[in-house]
Amino acid sequence: MKFHQKDFTEELKTKINNTESVLKEHNVELSKDYKSIFSKKKLILNVDFDKEGEDPFEPGYSSSLVLGVSDRANKNGELMDLHRIKIWECERIFLGIPISANLPGSKIIGELLDESVEEIKEELKEYIEEFLNEG
Repeated sequence: MKFHQKDFTEELKTKINNTESVLKEHNVELSKDYKSIFSKKKLILNVDFDKEGEDPFEPGYSSSLVLGVSDRANKNGELMDLHRIKIWECERIFLGIPISANLPGSKIIGELLDESVEEIKEELKEYIEEFLNEG
């Protein structure tokens, strides 16, 4: 769901922060629940919360959940699969193209994931289960 700078409110910031907190905590639970199962299959499950920037309403800020699976036998640590879910991203655009400079006529927009926290939790669980069932 896209938001324009005029829509940036404290209520939206609170929603972003709450969503990030809940999903970050869920990632910790996922890691605890599935690491041993992956280990038995000689796989490594990497579960992470990735955030760049401090203020959600500043261009360059982004937050996402990242799940990576690698083979324990692979000495290089190369990923077999990577799943990223973007929670929030704020960027400056000019004529629909992301830019870094503050050009006259450019706008700041943010994009929040459309799914609910429960839908994201289910998506992550399905991704993990699907990966385990393939192996």
